[in-house]
Amino acid sequence: MSEYKRNIVITGGAGFIGSHVVRLFVKKYPQYLIINLDALTYAGNLENLKDVESAPNYRFEKGDITDPKRLDELFSKYSPDAVIHLAAESHVDRSILDPLAFVKTNVLGTVCLLNVCKTRWKDKYDGKLFYHVSTDEVYGSLGKQGFFTEETAYDPRSPYSASKASSDHFVMAYHHTYGLPVVMSNCSNNYGSNHFPEKLIPLMINNIKNNQPLPVYGKGENVRDWLWVDDHALAIDRIFHMGRVGEKYNVGGFNEWKNIDLVNLLCKIMDKKLGREPGESAKLITYVKDRPGHDMRYAIDATKLKKELGWEPSLQFEEGLEKTVDWYLANENWVRHVTSGDYQLYYNEQYGKR
Repeated sequence: MSEYKRNIVITGGAGFIGSHVVRLFVKKYPQYLIINLDALTYAGNLENLKDVESAPNYRFEKGDITDPKRLDELFSKYSPDAVIHLAAESHVDRSILDPLAFVKTNVLGTVCLLNVCKTRWKDKYDGKLFYHVSTDEVYGSLGKQGFFTEETAYDPRSPYSASKASSDHFVMAYHHTYGLPVVMSNCSNNYGSNHFPEKLIPLMINNIKNNQPLPVYGKGENVRDWLWVDDHALAIDRIFHMGRVGEKYNVGGFNEWKNIDLVNLLCKIMDKKLGREPGESAKLITYVKDRPGHDMRYAIDATKLKKELGWEPSLQFEEGLEKTVDWYLANENWVRHVTSGDYQLYYNEQYGKR
């Protein structure tokens, strides 16, 4: 018998959103054993979790979710009763260059996880849960009006969103076919600390700081709904503990911004933080050719989550953005390490002798 009330595997726990979820669960639930399963690809970084790596209820396991043998070993070792599945290839631009990598991780990896849960739990599903974390991009593109709800038909437009849509369908198929207890959430764009610098907000912060061009697709009129990553982690916590099995919940920030307006706001904040003349950083904005299949607008209706489970965002966007800028300016070493691969040395130092 485990000394812990629950043994929970969190996949992709060294990544951006995953590390915030791992940290929250490790600190908030000392009665849970949290097992972080991560392959440590380019976006997975153990430095994200230095503050909890010595916690008695935390374990790190390096492994690929597409490897059934590794998953079976993990389940044999820990006998987890729950999986929170965040591991995914997530960058649209990379998916356009290499769709098969996204099919492998996001589709095949998810099915491998579902299979090991089905096999190891052996239809004894009481107290078990497979929680699949997905994206609002599976719904496609909105016009100027309307919002994505849980009933919105899927209409993915990029290899990334198509792979996530496929994984969503497999999760629900395992629920309906095998009775696997599942819950799912589809979230809007996240921002905050520890975000890999290829994504819009950390990329712009880094480029502004270094006086590099700020590439904006098309005319910058694409609209996204932005959510503070810690608020997303709190939503995951709420859905994990209170969500109804077989249901999906949309998670959004009620916070729509055109890309160009967001970049201009970042420039304004950075000018202030760096002691530059107002408008100086905005001169770095460079419009570039739009990417193929670029969805015009995403907007989430998170009413179901608010009404059923009592969750709503805690932080106003301008405040969250200032906090994010402050974090990146105070953590230049993290940015340098994650972009240079130096964090692999940290992994070898921490775990190479185990």
